[in-house]
Amino acid sequence: MNFKRFVFLILAALALSACAPKAGGAQIRVEDAWGRPSPAAASAGAFYMTIYNDGSEADTLLSATSPACMMAELHESYMMDNGAMGMRPVEGGSIEIPAGGSAELKVGGLHVMCMDKMADFKTGDTYQITLKFEKAGEIVVDVEIKDQ
Repeated sequence: MNFKRFVFLILAALALSACAPKAGGAQIRVEDAWGRPSPAAASAGAFYMTIYNDGSEADTLLSATSPACMMAELHESYMMDNGAMGMRPVEGGSIEIPAGGSAELKVGGLHVMCMDKMADFKTGDTYQITLKFEKAGEIVVDVEIKDQ
């Protein structure tokens, strides 16, 4: 085996090992990411999804960003004293994803609030959102705008 081929194989093995999932730890996947249509006149929108942790350690969703929003926050819906629904940032500012479990971001519950929208959310449009996790790092997800 010549030296160049040997060096190439070593470098390829190192690159592949860096991409492999770590033993244990959090292994995050995001499914069914979507948002509701809302006209440009509406300053806010919401993104929903289910986040699964297939790993052996809990992980925490710390924040979200999207080019479709000037600012995005992790929010929750709640029942106010007067019987109306309200929205507020999640307590502690983060959402835990338990080991071997999931967190459902859904209408009437947890969600990513897109504030000061940069676009008209039309049915069929797709936007990217970057989710930042404590252990898994950043995961970019496509969010489809659809009627549900």
